[in-house]
Amino acid sequence: MALINRIKYSAPDDTALAWKYPSEEIRLGSQLIVNEGQQAVFVKGGQLLDTFDPGTHTLVTGNLPLIDKVVNLAFGSETPFTAEVWYVNTTVKRDLKWGTPTPIPLLDPNLGFPVSVRSFGKWGVRIFDVHMFLTQIVGSQASKDSGKIYQYFIGEITQSLTSQLTNQILEGKKSILEIATEINQISSSTSKVIEKEFDKYGLELVNFNVESIN
Repeated sequence: MALINRIKYSAPDDTALAWKYPSEEIRLGSQLIVNEGQQAVFVKGGQLLDTFDPGTHTLVTGNLPLIDKVVNLAFGSETPFTAEVWYVNTTVKRDLKWGTPTPIPLLDPNLGFPVSVRSFGKWGVRIFDVHMFLTQIVGSQASKDSGKIYQYFIGEITQSLTSQLTNQILEGKKSILEIATEINQISSSTSKVIEKEFDKYGLELVNFNVESIN
């Protein structure tokens, strides 16, 4: 594989959360370009090493201290070395949609029979810990967009929402027909539960809204 002299990633849209540069053959003296709203992380042997903030960086031994410890780069040369370069999107994403993949079965005490409940809304996230996110979520996969992150966490959202709906219906003695009046409360209580889970993965839940329950 040819050695590269310029490393850059411009996201085609706003859904990409993390992306691995396709070449792992890097040369000292190459330019690493990190756009605003990005961080770049070098990974070697599964270990997360040097991290770069937005800007144009010339790769030298001085700004690759962790890579240097692993590879033992020759000072002042254009020594080639192999490493993965991951770009992580650190901007806030507020308009991600969620929905229960299948109806939630709940017993309505007022109606006296089970009902199937579906719910929809929006959520937003921000990666606040790039290293934690890459370690916990990305692993060995080549990329992660918000659609794949959704697959990771929709189970947590549905489980938490089911618990909150059950509390409102059974403990609050409300019929499913009346539950729409409690949407704000359900949004708030569900958000508090799932934000703790997101935090484990370096993700901040910046907003969570239940828009409909039917």
